[in-house]
Amino acid sequence: MPEFTLRKTAIFIEDIHHDGGPAPAKPRRRAAIAALVKNPFAGGYSDDLQSAMDDLNPLGLMMTDRLIEAMGGIDGIDGYGKAAMAGEAGELEHTALWHVPGGYAMRARLGEAKAIVPSSMKQGGPGTRIDVPLGHINAAYVRSHFDGMEVGLPDGPRADELLFVLAMSRGGRVHDRMGGLAVSEVKGEDGLR
Repeated sequence: MPEFTLRKTAIFIEDIHHDGGPAPAKPRRRAAIAALVKNPFAGGYSDDLQSAMDDLNPLGLMMTDRLIEAMGGIDGIDGYGKAAMAGEAGELEHTALWHVPGGYAMRARLGEAKAIVPSSMKQGGPGTRIDVPLGHINAAYVRSHFDGMEVGLPDGPRADELLFVLAMSRGGRVHDRMGGLAVSEVKGEDGLR
């Protein structure tokens, strides 16, 4: 059984009061949690990676719970996304280990989330930053929620580490005005509309 030893976590919170225009009635909040873990597959090739996803489920749930707390509770959270980065001794496929544990943890805790959790993956060393894509939790076509949050840690990922990130948001972009499906029109039946 692979060991994903946790080295550290960090939480990032942004409250957006305006973006060059009038201030919204309530600031928009985006938050992310990042975790650096040992990559048990670093430095070699393994045919079987998929079975290791289950070992990351507790990490996904813990990170989700801490992120919801950082958001000030579950009420109003309507955007999410995830990302992963492998250090230089890892391979890009190692970041795919995060798809199920990260995505399903947020969907389980947020209840009726229907839309796919947007994701990005890359390789990089300490200090490398990654853009975490954000989208609406129930409908992928809600343009006001197309966004991203840049995250990184100065001391990771080390060559033999993985950086896992979860992000959430409350509300769309502060001055969204590009049309498309409005939040009030979301049916939440198929994850698209």
